[in-house]
Amino acid sequence: MLVAMDFTDRSGSKLRPAVVVSGEDYNSRTPDVLIASITGNLGAIPHPGDHRIEAWKAAGLLKPSLAQTKLATVEASIIRRKLGELDPEDLSSFSQGLRDALALADERNT
Repeated sequence: MLVAMDFTDRSGSKLRPAVVVSGEDYNSRTPDVLIASITGNLGAIPHPGDHRIEAWKAAGLLKPSLAQTKLATVEASIIRRKLGELDPEDLSSFSQGLRDALALADERNT
């Protein structure tokens, strides 16, 4: 999806791609969605759990990109449009990265 995201220092915002990380139940019960930013700057400051998107073209991205564990909550109404979807391998890897970054138990090991 494409959405205006604030910079972490709140100095401004930029229209950028993002991954919806909240589930359908959350999304259907609130006007909000939880998102993770995507950047085309592969040299960005690395965060634990970030994932380089291998199938970036299939995800509707214009160039090689990084799914970041920089999370935000936005109102669904400000989402500009859907770009595509992460392929299953990218989604699985990024999901594991989120669990690592948030120190959540790995569902495969519980």
